[in-house]
Amino acid sequence: MLIESGKVVAVETDGLWVETISRSTCGSCAAQKGCGQSLLARFAGHTTYLWVSLGGRDSTDYDVGDEIELGVPEAVVANGSMLVYLLPLISMLGFTLGAHQLGWGEGLTTLAGLAGLLGGGALVRWRAHVTRHDSRLQPVLVDHQQVVHVS
Repeated sequence: MLIESGKVVAVETDGLWVETISRSTCGSCAAQKGCGQSLLARFAGHTTYLWVSLGGRDSTDYDVGDEIELGVPEAVVANGSMLVYLLPLISMLGFTLGAHQLGWGEGLTTLAGLAGLLGGGALVRWRAHVTRHDSRLQPVLVDHQQVVHVS
């Protein structure tokens, strides 16, 4: 599970609004200097607001300004990355190869590849919209007592 710290910005009866600044993965990555995500986070101070379910915990235990830890299953990150990066690329290649096989000219083949890329991006966006409330894909509150580190 990937762990990220955050600050509570609002407390609701069934969840928390948490502000996160992505640091943990950027600080440990070897490609830090060549990564656009790291650069944007550093210059823009990019923050993200997430809604996190309390999962049966009492909302009175949390106050605005509390520092908490969130966990995201590694499989969710890996599968999401594969979908976001590979689906548009594969659809672009498929459309390009299809146009080439049909004997379309260079210009139309290029436009077909662009259409495939945009179509793949639209599919990713649709999938994100459909699964936005899936509890298996949402971050969870991490209690230090529940975290077991396996060496």
